[in-house]
Amino acid sequence: MTRLVRGMVMDVNPDPALGSETGNVRPCIIVTHDVYNEKVPIIQVVPLTEWTSKKARIRTNIPIQPSRENGLSKKSIADCLQTRPIHIRHGLLKIRGKLSPQEMKGVDLALRVVLGIDAGS
Repeated sequence: MTRLVRGMVMDVNPDPALGSETGNVRPCIIVTHDVYNEKVPIIQVVPLTEWTSKKARIRTNIPIQPSRENGLSKKSIADCLQTRPIHIRHGLLKIRGKLSPQEMKGVDLALRVVLGIDAGS
Protein backbone atom coordinates (compact mmCIF):
# COMPACT_ATOMS: atom_id res chain seq x y z
CA MET A 1 0.00 0.00 0.00
CA THR A 2 1.10 3.54 -0.71
CA ARG A 3 2.50 5.49 2.25
CA LEU A 4 -0.17 7.88 3.50
CA VAL A 5 1.00 11.36 4.45
CA ARG A 6 -0.64 14.34 6.08
CA GLY A 7 -1.95 16.77 3.46
CA MET A 8 -2.57 14.05 0.87
CA VAL A 9 -5.81 14.43 -1.11
CA MET A 10 -7.62 11.14 -1.67
CA ASP A 11 -11.01 10.01 -2.88
CA VAL A 12 -12.81 8.59 0.15
CA ASN A 13 -16.05 6.75 0.70
CA PRO A 14 -17.33 8.20 4.01
CA ASP A 15 -20.57 6.22 4.02
CA PRO A 16 -22.51 5.45 6.02
CA ALA A 17 -23.18 9.14 6.66
CA LEU A 18 -25.89 10.12 9.11
CA GLY A 19 -28.02 13.27 9.24
CA SER A 20 -26.04 16.30 8.05
CA GLU A 21 -22.71 14.44 7.80
CA THR A 22 -20.92 14.72 4.47
CA GLY A 23 -21.53 11.55 2.47
CA ASN A 24 -20.88 10.09 -0.97
CA VAL A 25 -17.48 9.39 -2.50
CA ARG A 26 -15.50 12.63 -2.46
CA PRO A 27 -11.98 13.99 -2.18
CA CYS A 28 -10.73 14.39 1.38
CA ILE A 29 -7.53 15.66 3.00
CA ILE A 30 -5.61 13.42 5.38
CA VAL A 31 -5.03 15.45 8.57
CA THR A 32 -3.68 12.75 10.90
CA HIS A 33 -0.02 13.01 11.93
CA ASP A 34 2.24 10.78 9.79
CA VAL A 35 3.25 8.67 12.82
CA TYR A 36 -0.37 7.52 13.11
CA ASN A 37 -0.79 7.20 9.35
CA GLU A 38 1.95 4.56 9.38
CA LYS A 39 0.80 2.60 12.45
CA VAL A 40 -2.96 2.88 12.91
CA PRO A 41 -5.64 1.60 10.48
CA ILE A 42 -7.94 4.55 11.24
CA ILE A 43 -7.03 8.05 10.02
CA GLN A 44 -8.76 11.43 10.24
CA VAL A 45 -9.80 13.24 7.07
CA VAL A 46 -11.37 16.59 6.19
CA PRO A 47 -13.88 16.28 3.36
CA LEU A 48 -13.84 18.60 0.38
CA THR A 49 -17.11 19.89 -0.98
CA GLU A 50 -18.23 22.12 -3.85
CA TRP A 51 -17.22 25.78 -3.45
CA THR A 52 -19.96 28.38 -2.99
CA SER A 53 -19.63 31.97 -1.84
CA LYS A 54 -21.86 31.17 1.15
CA LYS A 55 -19.63 28.25 2.25
CA ALA A 56 -16.50 30.36 1.70
CA ARG A 57 -17.69 32.88 4.33
CA ILE A 58 -17.62 30.25 7.11
CA ARG A 59 -14.46 30.60 9.20
CA THR A 60 -13.78 26.86 9.40
CA ASN A 61 -14.22 26.30 5.64
CA ILE A 62 -11.02 26.73 3.64
CA PRO A 63 -11.20 27.43 -0.12
CA ILE A 64 -8.90 25.18 -2.17
CA GLN A 65 -8.10 25.99 -5.79
CA PRO A 66 -7.63 23.09 -8.22
CA SER A 67 -4.02 22.43 -9.21
CA ARG A 68 -1.84 19.78 -10.76
CA GLU A 69 -0.34 19.11 -7.30
CA ASN A 70 -3.62 18.50 -5.45
CA GLY A 71 -5.39 16.70 -8.30
CA LEU A 72 -8.66 18.59 -7.88
CA SER A 73 -10.65 19.50 -10.99
CA LYS A 74 -12.74 22.31 -9.50
CA LYS A 75 -12.64 24.96 -6.78
CA SER A 76 -13.52 23.28 -3.48
CA ILE A 77 -14.04 23.92 0.21
CA ALA A 78 -12.23 21.99 2.95
CA ASP A 79 -15.03 21.61 5.52
CA CYS A 80 -12.98 21.33 8.72
CA LEU A 81 -16.09 21.01 10.89
CA GLN A 82 -16.82 17.64 9.22
CA THR A 83 -13.53 15.92 10.18
CA ARG A 84 -14.09 12.18 10.45
CA PRO A 85 -12.30 8.86 10.92
CA ILE A 86 -11.82 6.53 7.93
CA HIS A 87 -10.53 2.97 7.92
CA ILE A 88 -7.64 2.89 5.44
CA ARG A 89 -8.60 -0.50 3.97
CA HIS A 90 -12.29 0.22 3.46
CA GLY A 91 -12.70 3.94 2.90
CA LEU A 92 -9.70 5.15 0.87
CA LEU A 93 -10.17 4.76 -2.87
CA LYS A 94 -7.72 6.81 -4.95
CA ILE A 95 -4.82 9.23 -4.43
CA ARG A 96 -5.32 12.59 -6.18
CA GLY A 97 -2.32 14.57 -4.94
CA LYS A 98 -1.23 16.74 -2.04
CA LEU A 99 -2.04 20.21 -0.71
CA SER A 100 0.61 22.89 -0.66
CA PRO A 101 2.13 23.94 2.69
CA GLN A 102 0.16 27.21 2.47
CA GLU A 103 -3.14 25.35 1.94
CA MET A 104 -2.34 23.05 4.87
CA LYS A 105 -1.63 26.09 7.04
CA GLY A 106 -5.20 27.28 6.37
CA VAL A 107 -6.60 23.83 7.19
CA ASP A 108 -4.52 23.72 10.40
CA LEU A 109 -5.82 27.12 11.53
CA ALA A 110 -9.42 26.07 10.86
CA LEU A 111 -8.90 22.81 12.79
CA ARG A 112 -7.58 24.82 15.75
CA VAL A 113 -10.84 26.82 15.75
CA VAL A 114 -13.03 23.69 15.43
CA LEU A 115 -11.17 21.85 18.19
CA GLY A 116 -10.73 24.87 20.48
CA ILE A 117 -6.93 24.67 20.44
CA ASP A 118 -5.16 27.93 21.28
CA ALA A 119 -2.31 28.62 18.84
CA GLY A 120 -0.14 29.79 21.74
CA SER A 121 -0.37 26.60 23.79
